[in-house]
Parts: sequence; C-alpha cells; structure tokens
Amino acid sequence: MMKAFFPKWGLILGALLAGGLAVPAAGQEGYEEKPMWEAGLGVGVVSFPEYRGSSRQRTWLLPMPYVIYRGKILRADRGGLRGMLFDSERVELNLSLSASVPVYSSDKGPRQGMPDLRPTVEFGPSLAFNLWRNEMRNERLDLRLPVRVAYGVTGGFKYAGLIFAPSLNYNTPLFGRSGWGLGASAGPIFANARQHRYFYEVEPRYATLDRPAYSASGGYSGSQFSVMLSKRFEKIWFGGFMRYDTLHGAAFVDSPLVERKNSWMGGLGVAWIFGKSDRTVNFSEND
Repeated sequence: MMKAFFPKWGLILGALLAGGLAVPAAGQEGYEEKPMWEAGLGVGVVSFPEYRGSSRQRTWLLPMPYVIYRGKILRADRGGLRGMLFDSERVELNLSLSASVPVYSSDKGPRQGMPDLRPTVEFGPSLAFNLWRNEMRNERLDLRLPVRVAYGVTGGFKYAGLIFAPSLNYNTPLFGRSGWGLGASAGPIFANARQHRYFYEVEPRYATLDRPAYSASGGYSGSQFSVMLSKRFEKIWFGGFMRYDTLHGAAFVDSPLVERKNSWMGGLGVAWIFGKSDRTVNFSEND
C-alpha cells in the first residue's frame, strides 16, 4: 500500500531520497558557464523496511527538493552538501545525512506492546578521498568516510547513537554525452551500542515467551550495496536507485526484533527545475 508522506519531517526524508537517487560528479570534461544556483521541486516514491531487519515493507510518496549551489567554498548538488575546505583535488569534506521512519508498536509485529520508535535524523561530517579517475575526469572511484550522530525527533531531540558507514563509490557517465549517469556504492556499517539498543533491545519488562529479553551491543551493523541512475534534461531531473541490505554477522542479528537478514529498498524521483540565478560561474561538474 502506498501512502502520501507529508508530516513535519517528510521534507527531511524527501531530501534524503533525493540524495539516494543522486549520481554525483559524472559530467563532461572541461569548464563551462553555469548558474550560481538552481532550484526545483519534485516528487518521489520510495519503498523500504520499517527498520533494518523488519519484515514490514513501507511504500511512501514524498516531496523532493532540488537544490544546486556552485560556490567556491560551499556547494550543494545532487551528491549532497559539500564544504570545499581542502586545497586538494583528491580530498573533500562533505555533510552526510540519513533518517528513519517511526515504528508504531500498536501494529501487529515483533514490537507489539513495546514503546513506539521515534523517527530519527542522522547527520555528521564525511571525508571523501578520490582514489582514481580517468583522463577525462568524468569517471571516478572515491572512498567516503562518514560519521553521523543520530537523534530521535518526536517531542524534541534525544540522542540515539553514533554511526560510521565507510563506502567505495564509483560514478561514470553512460552512452557518451547522453546526460545519463550511473553510480554504485558498497560498504559496511558500524554503530555504537546506543544506536543498536535503540532499534533492537528488548527490556525485561517487555519480554514475552516469543520475545525474550535482549541487550544489544555495539560493533558491525551489516553492509549495503547500492546502484543509482540519473538523467538531467533542460528543466527536468530524473533519478532512481536500488539498495541491497544484509545483516549477516551483525552484532544484533540474534535480537528477536530481527525478522529477516536480507532486504531491498528502492526509489524513483522526478523534479522540475523552475528557477536559476542570472549570475553564472565558470564551473566543471568534476571539481
């Protein structure tokens, strides 16, 4: 069942969906005059588990912002928010974002009778190292090292743990100068005990015959593998992604709240670019 998803934090997840759909830095060689900023708004549909390890799959319709800013120090593009704080072609400091949806324990499932899970937001710095690129500078392999702090966001902010998610990211244009871009990423996830307890701990007071008490520890959180595809037309942007998630070997895999060890999520989005600045900058998408 698909649901329209426009709560007060729906735009946050919409922005994260846009980031998941993005294929950064897969443009043409060389510099050209481009607007300092571009703005648009679109809609996306995304399907994902309620939480990693849940058997309940949710499909949502989301608002999706489209924002491009081509500054010398601060840049925002389909790859996210980037701070150009290093005088290096090989190193970038970016902002890493993620989020989770609420889980209502009044519904049937392994959490029935337990407190509801608040939606969370995650944010923190990410160092990106360019490991390889071709002579045209439009095909590249990067190592990204994001560290994010998570907070529950209903009724205020409550600390919900720390996440480290290193990944290898490959980006390349498709079909010559068609404007299509392909991206792929893979990597493990690690988190502290506070993050794992947030989703997978069963306190003794909530234990049942089918749901024994469980205390989650920190450590390995599984791995993710993603493929992304995008296309920019004159005033329309389109993107899609698929992600495979495995919890085999995760520190919390024995929790009674883990119903499955493998899952898929995916999404499609389209945005209309309705505004741009009169001011232009000499810019290369591969910077």
